[in-house]
Amino acid sequence: MTAQTEKHSFEAEVQQVLSLVIHSLYTNREIFLRELISNASDALDKLRFESLTDASLVEEGETLGVALEVDATTHVLRVADNGIGMDREELTKNLGTIASSGTRRFLEASADDGKGDERPDLIGQFGVGFYSAFMVAEEVVVETRRAGSDEGWRWSSKGDGSYEIEPVEGLARGTVVSLHLREASEGEDGDGPRKFLEEFTLREVVRKYSDFVEYPIQMEIERNEPKLDDEGKPVEGETVTETKLETLNSQKPLWSRPKSEITDEEHAEFYRHLTHDWNEPFGNLHFSAEGSLEYTALLYLPKQPPFDQFDPSNRESNVSLYVRRVLIQRECTELLPSWLRFVRGVVECSDLPLNVSRETLQDDPRLGQIRKRLVKKVIDELGSLLGKDREAYSGFWEGFGQVIKEGIWSGDDSDGRIAGVCLFASSNGEAPTTLEEYVGRMAEGQETIHVLTGADRITVEASPLLDAVLARGEEVIYLIDPVDEWMLQRLTEFDGKKIIPLDRADSTEDDDAREKREELQKEHEGLLGALKDPLEEDIEEVRFTSRLKDSPAVLVAAEGGISGHMERMLKRSGQEVPPQKRVLELNPDHDLVKSLTKLYGVDQKSPRIAEAAEVLHGQALLAEGGSPKDPKRFGQLVTDLLLNSVKG
Repeated sequence: MTAQTEKHSFEAEVQQVLSLVIHSLYTNREIFLRELISNASDALDKLRFESLTDASLVEEGETLGVALEVDATTHVLRVADNGIGMDREELTKNLGTIASSGTRRFLEASADDGKGDERPDLIGQFGVGFYSAFMVAEEVVVETRRAGSDEGWRWSSKGDGSYEIEPVEGLARGTVVSLHLREASEGEDGDGPRKFLEEFTLREVVRKYSDFVEYPIQMEIERNEPKLDDEGKPVEGETVTETKLETLNSQKPLWSRPKSEITDEEHAEFYRHLTHDWNEPFGNLHFSAEGSLEYTALLYLPKQPPFDQFDPSNRESNVSLYVRRVLIQRECTELLPSWLRFVRGVVECSDLPLNVSRETLQDDPRLGQIRKRLVKKVIDELGSLLGKDREAYSGFWEGFGQVIKEGIWSGDDSDGRIAGVCLFASSNGEAPTTLEEYVGRMAEGQETIHVLTGADRITVEASPLLDAVLARGEEVIYLIDPVDEWMLQRLTEFDGKKIIPLDRADSTEDDDAREKREELQKEHEGLLGALKDPLEEDIEEVRFTSRLKDSPAVLVAAEGGISGHMERMLKRSGQEVPPQKRVLELNPDHDLVKSLTKLYGVDQKSPRIAEAAEVLHGQALLAEGGSPKDPKRFGQLVTDLLLNSVKG
């Protein structure tokens, strides 16, 4: 190691990743080449974009591309590009570290007891593609020089927990990754990793994974050609060895080809190229718009959500914008709203200027037109998939439903189209239902759609608020995703039917029931006041209700207030919530309430009335998934009641 060479240790988690890659992930080793070519393609994209504002970065007439070089003598395979390159800081950041969250998830998933041959798929999923080179190489050397800089750098590692960085002079712009391929290990077929020195193997891997990369992927090929005489005619029986530079990929972007010509396999590989997700896509949309605004879109719906789907820093569109084959923005936030951030793909528009900047993009009304059409197309596709394969769509919805419902909350569903593709749990069995199906099953005379929010299905199904509704044979939608409370602020009706949460005051009460309740309350206002007094800090009102059947009491939100479930969610997220006074509703037909009525008639100042109020309040909190304000006192009151019951 020279005086200028710096030796560094990988982060602890990166060392674990390397150990897994080297020792456990040998299946499907060919993916390393796909990952390195994808990285090279990204570097070329970045250079081409930066050259729009700094033409000096690229020489006039220069061809951008990727080169594969084979040295059979030293068993070295090189993947070179003349892209943007890296400076020292970028080299350290890109090759010496990994985002800790992604690394941790990778390690957790790899440690799972799943089948070993499924583990390589995790490489692309968690962004550790470069490290797949160590599946085949005993040493990896990266030489690079960033565009616009005179300094070159060499990074090298044997995957032993450390790497070295040193300055190098005379490097061309771009990056060269040299893989010193290891010998075949015991149990490996043929030449093991060194089969990637063979022309046939490299051709097949490039064709399989990278045929659609728009930059030429080239390699020098030796061919025995007939020897020609002075007149240009073949000399019988004599040949000469010639070296030719051949392009291994078609270079035709998938989205530019006719939809009918693209196979499912090609869609799967292009999706993997875009996303590094090793699952096949759940669905795809490929269409073109012509007329005053011309563009082509190729979008994909994934099967599985990414590990960072709810990361607050990753809530923007993941669709790339191209203008006449030039990548303008890899994650163009103007193309899709954040609630469709899971959609991946490409939009190529011929009507935008090549030197378009981010500021110009934000102000360009044409992008708004494209966005509107893309959103409509995605929702239409979701509706089509919902009707085509309900079981598969249910699996997709489980992963992405919460994100899609953000579209309702954000105000993007004025026409109810998003609500129409949503699936909800309900009292109508275990299978999820749509709102359209719910409306089709509504009981005769039922005018509203009943919904109830809660932390999970078990909690919601235990709610006393269901008693009377289910007794009438009416169905209830269970809203058990965290986003549902916010969604309800916008989703107030569907197909002309009002959506009414059961945990809001008087949500199921008609005029006759209200009149009877008010008469009964007036008759027993003394008892209701006595029950409210010890709960003054937490309860706005104690009143009777007709919504309960078997339960003595329930808590509902006061008019203009938030539900108990919403209040608990906000507090768990660390937000300060103003004190929320709720309404305690009592079932006048329950034996406990009748007994309290009798007790009040005999002794209006009995301490047992106040104690009963506290117990009823605590029970109502427990029934909705909350907890009593003073658990110790609540427990003592329940114990005293049990003692009195046993003694009595």
